[in-house]
Amino acid sequence: MLKAPSFERGVYELTHNNKTVSLKTINAVQQMSLYPELIASVLYQATGSNEIIEPVYFYIGIVFGLQGIYVTALFVTSWLMSGTWLAGMLTVAWFIINRVDTTRIEYSIPLRENWALPYFACQIAALTGYLKSNLNTYGERFCYLLMSASTYTFMMMWEYSHYLLFLQAISLFLLDSFSLEQSDKVHEVYKIYIFSLFLGYLLQFENSALLVSPLLSLVVALMLAKCLQLNVKKGTFIAKIMKVINFYLVCTLTVTLNIIMKMFVPHRENGHMLKFLEVKFGLNMTKNFTMNWLLCQESLQAPSQDFFLRLTQSSLLPFYILVLIICFLSMMQVIFRRIGGKSLKETITLEDGRIGGRPEIIYHVIHTILLGSLAMVIEGLKYLWTPYVCMLAAFGVCSPELWMTLFKWLRLRTVHPVLLALILSMAVPTIIGLSLWKEFFPRLMTELMELQEFYDPDTVELMTWIKRQAPVAAVFAGSPQLMGAIKLCTGWMVTSLPLYNDDDLLKRNENIYQIYSKRSAEDIYKILTSYKANYLIVEDAICNEVGTTRGCRVKDLLDIANGHVVCEEGDKLTYSKYGRFCHEVKINYSPYVNYFTRVYWNRSYFVYKINTVISFQS
Repeated sequence: MLKAPSFERGVYELTHNNKTVSLKTINAVQQMSLYPELIASVLYQATGSNEIIEPVYFYIGIVFGLQGIYVTALFVTSWLMSGTWLAGMLTVAWFIINRVDTTRIEYSIPLRENWALPYFACQIAALTGYLKSNLNTYGERFCYLLMSASTYTFMMMWEYSHYLLFLQAISLFLLDSFSLEQSDKVHEVYKIYIFSLFLGYLLQFENSALLVSPLLSLVVALMLAKCLQLNVKKGTFIAKIMKVINFYLVCTLTVTLNIIMKMFVPHRENGHMLKFLEVKFGLNMTKNFTMNWLLCQESLQAPSQDFFLRLTQSSLLPFYILVLIICFLSMMQVIFRRIGGKSLKETITLEDGRIGGRPEIIYHVIHTILLGSLAMVIEGLKYLWTPYVCMLAAFGVCSPELWMTLFKWLRLRTVHPVLLALILSMAVPTIIGLSLWKEFFPRLMTELMELQEFYDPDTVELMTWIKRQAPVAAVFAGSPQLMGAIKLCTGWMVTSLPLYNDDDLLKRNENIYQIYSKRSAEDIYKILTSYKANYLIVEDAICNEVGTTRGCRVKDLLDIANGHVVCEEGDKLTYSKYGRFCHEVKINYSPYVNYFTRVYWNRSYFVYKINTVISFQS
């Protein structure tokens, strides 16, 4: 974008990119969600930063600045819920101490979630304020505008954002179903979803994934269900029956609309996700290399014991569970009272001890349960859940209302419950803060003093050789992760990229990975030349991989997919008459030398030039 003569030309070259993947023109902006980079390039030039700072540091500065906004939004949300800034401070402390489980910013700066989640946190903060019962008109209007802007921006920054908003919409639907908030407010949020989806569809090059998203189907179903609702007096038997019918109607309409949309709207995006979930939950079995490779990724496994141990050592998990249990039980108490037809006060005071009657609290309880359920299945989703664990736990221990609710259940009479609740809401967070300061502050300061640097001489040597020796028009083939690094560091064209939202690229990745399978030199040659590759890079780390998880090595997954290995009572029987290609090609004997010539090697990488062969030799 910075090298392009104009913004328009830069966008055109990215949307019609034929210089990245061989034999393929891709819309890089859409497929890689490069909207943040477009905005960053405009800001860099508009602010005159090109005379002050290098582009890479400007980029890093924006991402870390957004993380500051992220933490600030969590601070504000916790403050809004508890009514004290102490909750915000405790949220920030827990977030920083548990940063290994709250954010991936330290080791993966350009991740789309690092750009998107700060806006989602702002949207959560605005929604929290918007749902509060005692909000004045100006505050409500400000929260609505902030919520609208942050919802749309969040949707533009991350291709999976609409799934997260779908969970939020379910939380609001349940909130509305139990009459815990005025329906008008909830339906205003639904309108924001629809506006953001259609505007995103138009500005994201008619992204069909947004039209077939479950979020749109759910919101349209909720709107239709509202139109069909009868005006029945609240609390009557007929009203309760209508609630059940409405719930059933919304669920049925959502599924029906989603099926209809998928029938009429051509779409391919994220279809592999459904197949992955089927295999993940045991609903289907597959020998497909890509599906099994995804299942073996650490981030897609269930959380390890270390994750829960870290949260417990920082005292976050015990307090979160305590707060969640009290809020959930109080919420159920309020719901059963409403179902029983008992009238409840519109304004809840501290003396009432009924924290479950506040709509913003109930929304957060439902939302955190949904996010937590997903995080218990897929560890990578902990980065969505853990920040809100910090916020909810901090709010609870700093909220006099939560302590008062507990005292009401315990029927405390020896000490004035209101006074004790106020004392505990200040004393408990203070004690937690001091203990965290004593245990973790020295560690944080030690880590800040440590200066680390990147050290991978083999990869650096490989990139240097490519830039100095390889022809400009050369095309490289190898593992998708290495190809992404080569494109980034050298600019040379590659055969594949580490992208998992395009069926063609997924198939390419699987085909190129065949260099680590038990296939003949002729088969591999035909695959590589079909993508116009000139050079092949074999990685020793993959070829000689010794995985701790049985059957999760790349070569094992390829053997299973190709039918070359069958596991019977622990014995592996080989059915291929060829040796593993990545091993055989290093020996330099016929027929491998007829197809491939080694031109460079070091301890980690072997580079082969793909020969122009007139006739195949057996």
